[in-house]
Amino acid sequence: MRISRIALVLLAASNVSSFTPFTLPPRAVLHRLSMAEEPSVLKQLPESAVELTLKVPGTATSAAYDKACTELSKQISIPGFRKGAKIPPQVLEQNMAAKGGRNALKVEAINSLLAQLIDPAIKDEHKLEPIGQPSLVTPADVLADDFVPGEPIDLIVKCDVWPDIQWASVEDKEKSYLGLKGKYKRQPYDQSKFDKAMNDLRERYVILEPSPEGHAVEMGDACRVDMTGYLANDDGSKGEALPNAASGENVEVVLGTGLYMEGLVEGLVGAKVGDSRTVNVSFPKNLRDKMLAGKQAIFDVTVLESSKRTLPEVTDEFAAKVREGLNAQSLKDELQKAVDAEDAKQYTPARNAVLGKSLSEVLSVDVPDTLVTNQAREKFAMMMTDMRDNGVDDEEIKKQISPENFLKYKDIVKEDIIKDFKVSMAVDEIARLEGIDVPDYQVEEQVANIKKDVQEGEEFDEKMVRSKVETTLQRQLVFDFLAENADLEVEFEEEQFDEQLLQNLAEESLEREKEWASDSPAAPSESSTALNAVRSRSKNGSRSALSAVPEGIEGEVDVVVDEAQARIAAMAAKTKAAAEAAAANANAKANAKKGERDAAKVKAEAEGKAKAEAAEAESKAA
Repeated sequence: MRISRIALVLLAASNVSSFTPFTLPPRAVLHRLSMAEEPSVLKQLPESAVELTLKVPGTATSAAYDKACTELSKQISIPGFRKGAKIPPQVLEQNMAAKGGRNALKVEAINSLLAQLIDPAIKDEHKLEPIGQPSLVTPADVLADDFVPGEPIDLIVKCDVWPDIQWASVEDKEKSYLGLKGKYKRQPYDQSKFDKAMNDLRERYVILEPSPEGHAVEMGDACRVDMTGYLANDDGSKGEALPNAASGENVEVVLGTGLYMEGLVEGLVGAKVGDSRTVNVSFPKNLRDKMLAGKQAIFDVTVLESSKRTLPEVTDEFAAKVREGLNAQSLKDELQKAVDAEDAKQYTPARNAVLGKSLSEVLSVDVPDTLVTNQAREKFAMMMTDMRDNGVDDEEIKKQISPENFLKYKDIVKEDIIKDFKVSMAVDEIARLEGIDVPDYQVEEQVANIKKDVQEGEEFDEKMVRSKVETTLQRQLVFDFLAENADLEVEFEEEQFDEQLLQNLAEESLEREKEWASDSPAAPSESSTALNAVRSRSKNGSRSALSAVPEGIEGEVDVVVDEAQARIAAMAAKTKAAAEAAAANANAKANAKKGERDAAKVKAEAEGKAKAEAAEAESKAA
């Protein structure tokens, strides 16, 4: 039975059990001011956690207990009492105890007190922002043993809170996030792109001079022509006339390669003013007009005039024509900067990674474990779905979804989650401090582009998408700001083809296939595949076969596996067809990958053989 993607995420991302306070109906909300006569006591804990002691007076414990009894009296039927009548607490307690709910009323009273007191204490009294659910240090069912209605009680609660950023003090810097240092690699400046851009700029200011009488046009010249086009018949004769958009009068034609449909320029070379020529052309296959794309055509062309074209030299005078105040050198510098900036976009992730690392070193943030756990759970769930997409059996995946494996995985990714959170929080704070905002039109453009890619029937949460788009764009603007004010070292290196690496990969692939063949007549077991997947989530969530899960990690995570598996069983029947299609797609991808490995091996062997033969030939020649 196949598991749907949604069900699998539910299974892998089942929440850790946490305390959920009992909530009384709105009409029965107790007066908070009368419940907490003394201020709470706050104690700071590591990892942005706090321990809060709520001082609950006897009047509040009595009111909470009485209210719990009243609510239960409305819902329970006890012989000798009319339904809804007030039932003595002792009778209620005995009835609940007989049903296995010893101290149930006291537990509800404690939970209701906590529900009423915790938010005001954290948010209003101590001005903190809680993360996740607060939990009693001593469970309510244990506290209930000593709970006496009418007597005061201390409720000690632990809760993660939103952390504060502490910027490091850097000498001679008012703002420690300016002047960040680091180094990243990129390919060197592309001179050919600069040359093309400069040539395009010179083309804008080309100088035209009438050709001398009797001049035969040549490559580089320009001419004005009248041209009438026809579709070509199979026998090469003229057929149906082309639409006006494909023909024209007094049309300028620059004799250069790759500018027009194939054959037009070549058919005009050597023509003189007044000449008429019949030119055979081919329309491009990727032409927007599908009626003409890839078709053969015939044009009757008459040359009306011709000109010699001269591209201006890059001088101070030329630069001033481009823009007032520019000279030749400043024009080159600006153009080089623009070309390089466009080229550098592909290296922006590498630049941002260096900035992020440097940024994380000039701030201090205690990251709550709740955030780490939640982020690790999301990553773990996505890893499980990736395994399923790669063809791992669902039953094997379910075996991997255990508290022990989740703890191991969390330990692997914890360091990177903390670093990413620190950087993310710092970037948001810098945006606030520096007033960096995203123009509305940019957000609208991106949202509109995403909408275009949404398939019919696919859910699209525009509010959520808009928020993510705005956050992404704002953070990119912050990284650009940091880069402009940073001291980054760029290491330029040419892109090289590593023949030895290709040879090694081919040999490793061959060895793996031999091992698999010797271990089993089939591919490696799904058990080992699943285990490797669990062990291969390395830094930044990437999959690396070189990373391993540390052994000996202890602890427990109370994952609600049974409940999730029930969901899976219910959903699997509905999604079987889609799941099987996904599996087929995954197998196709795997086969394609194997084909690539085989091709690489063959190529490496051929190249190695060719080198050996060449070396042998040189040796004989010597």
